[in-house]
Amino acid sequence: MKTKPTKIILASLLTVSFLMTACVQTQNSNPNVEIIEGLYEAFAAGDGGAVLATFSPDIVWNEAESNSVADGNPYIGPQAVAEGVFGRIGQEWETFVLTDQNVYGVGEDMVLATGRYQGTHAATGKTINAQHVHLWWFENGMITRFQQYVDTKQLADAEAE
Repeated sequence: MKTKPTKIILASLLTVSFLMTACVQTQNSNPNVEIIEGLYEAFAAGDGGAVLATFSPDIVWNEAESNSVADGNPYIGPQAVAEGVFGRIGQEWETFVLTDQNVYGVGEDMVLATGRYQGTHAATGKTINAQHVHLWWFENGMITRFQQYVDTKQLADAEAE
């Protein structure tokens, strides 16, 4: 079994390899689409500060039910998301990449993103190629709410020894 040294939460966030490819903007009238595209680009660049700067101080973040990191749902505030979601992913996954990302404006205050998670679990060495949907809600240009939907069976199978 591979083990990783313990990292501070922000360092974990910065080292998680989130990449985005094939991003498509389909609704120009929703300025929040650009914010989400920028957020995924910041993940890809390892810029955790830029990611967290898009979050409202009281963001409500929910991982998909049955996802192993959903045990903290709802995560309230950027620090809770950084520690409970991003930090854990950085420690538990050797690689974790977003691919085939498409971003769509939904009305004025919501953005929907579809794509795939590809990665290798650090402890088991098992891989995933799971589809996901992210829903993002906005108020005054800040992300106030997030809901993830993902193939949690694939994640659980990769995490199981």
